[in-house]
Amino acid sequence: MKAILHTRYGPPDELQLTEVEKPVPGDKEILIRTHATTVTTSDCNIRNFTFVPKSFVGIARMMFGSKTPKINILGMDLAGEVEAAGKDVKKFKIGDHVFGTPKSGHGAHAEYICLPENGFVTKKPGNISWGEAAAIPLAGNTALYYIRDLGKIRAGQKILIIGASGGIGTFAVQLAKYYGAEVTGVCSTVNAELVKSLGADRVIDYTEEDYLKSGELYDVVFDVVGKVSFKEGKKLLKPKGLYLGAVIEIGEMLQSLWTSIVGGKRVKGASADPSLNNLIFLGGLSEAGKLKTVIDRVYPFEQIAEAFRYVEAGHKKGNVVVTVCKEQL
Repeated sequence: MKAILHTRYGPPDELQLTEVEKPVPGDKEILIRTHATTVTTSDCNIRNFTFVPKSFVGIARMMFGSKTPKINILGMDLAGEVEAAGKDVKKFKIGDHVFGTPKSGHGAHAEYICLPENGFVTKKPGNISWGEAAAIPLAGNTALYYIRDLGKIRAGQKILIIGASGGIGTFAVQLAKYYGAEVTGVCSTVNAELVKSLGADRVIDYTEEDYLKSGELYDVVFDVVGKVSFKEGKKLLKPKGLYLGAVIEIGEMLQSLWTSIVGGKRVKGASADPSLNNLIFLGGLSEAGKLKTVIDRVYPFEQIAEAFRYVEAGHKKGNVVVTVCKEQL
């Protein structure tokens, strides 16, 4: 089978389309033929530490490999078809259309992948495309974790989402509205109409207006892209407001512990672990038409380096999808 190998750090051209051995499913595994995958900022962080906060670069290098990469096949999202199943598999059958994320957190940039049947994989809604399904697991799960679990968003609250037009941000806007919040999204001029179409009550164009000086106060500020520190963001919060940072430095992690003790304005930030229940929930919202996947660009498998180059430029809206099979999305 073909896979994209990541064997050294550097520009995206280091990625190689290579023939590797096709995996064989174990007794409790399914073999999935990948129809679509994604290139996310998390993939870029593993590939070349592109968006890793400065205070975490050393830790990231220890995790992913200091001089040469420990992870050789990237890819955190996938949608595809079950081609084979181990003898003890009960939940899936050959021909099922599924989507999910590898338990290892990587490996989806390949024509085939084996996943445990009790892993983070479930049946794909029939009314969404391969690409739309593939973009849900990482970005959708992260948005849900921050909005529902960390932020505990509820009806009547006001939330400001900085980076509302990105992969996580587009899901966060919709989920915050789903839970009844009044949503203000921050994005550039070109993406304002997109964010409005997702349900935002108000959109601030950061090229025209300094939202830090607006005087508006919010129950929750969710900075998806790491543009505003907690120190800066506090001025946007109500007295017991919460700052959520998807990209935070070590100092803000320490502040998170302190503010949880002393109360008042608080800061939280953490990695969102994959969750099968969340995947099923997000799939249900998508099937019901209550959650839309925004796709910015679609690249063929052999042009995945271009997909990385585009994402690493830092201006994508929604998600970047890669077609692995030749079938249309």
